[in-house]
Amino acid sequence: MTSARRQRKSLPAGIFLCLGAAVCFGSLLLVPASSGASTTTKVVSDWRTGLAIDGIDPVAYFTDGQPLMGKPDFEFRHEGVIWRFRNDGNRAAFAQNPDVYMPRYGGYDPVAVARGVAVAGNPLLWAVSRQRLYLFFSNAARSQFAINSDKIVADAEAKWPGISGNLTR
Repeated sequence: MTSARRQRKSLPAGIFLCLGAAVCFGSLLLVPASSGASTTTKVVSDWRTGLAIDGIDPVAYFTDGQPLMGKPDFEFRHEGVIWRFRNDGNRAAFAQNPDVYMPRYGGYDPVAVARGVAVAGNPLLWAVSRQRLYLFFSNAARSQFAINSDKIVADAEAKWPGISGNLTR
């Protein structure tokens, strides 16, 4: 028997269990932390604050052509999440017809939805197409959508009922 093997045999059996647990725990520390966005709800939101699309006013994409932060003074609860708006007019427009202003597929990336997967979109990576707001996980997904939006939307429409049925409210 080699000297290394003799030393291992002389160590208590529990030491290997502790070493294994330490290695597993240490590897968990290397996994990147999530951004806080929930990917189990029908509308992407921050699980800590309950804010949809990171507190950005969804109406601003249409009226101002860019994502602008909403204000805590102008909030509206819809679909189990809190939406923020820049002013009372934007809040009223959303409240009257939320389906027009909400990101399609609850803020999930339409390219991923078309593949049958729910991946949270980033409110800063967006596009308005055919009067609907879409959020994307990456610039690559947004570029792919720009090239072939009709097919992606058709595929996403077909897959969304199955995906959304597995998400909670």
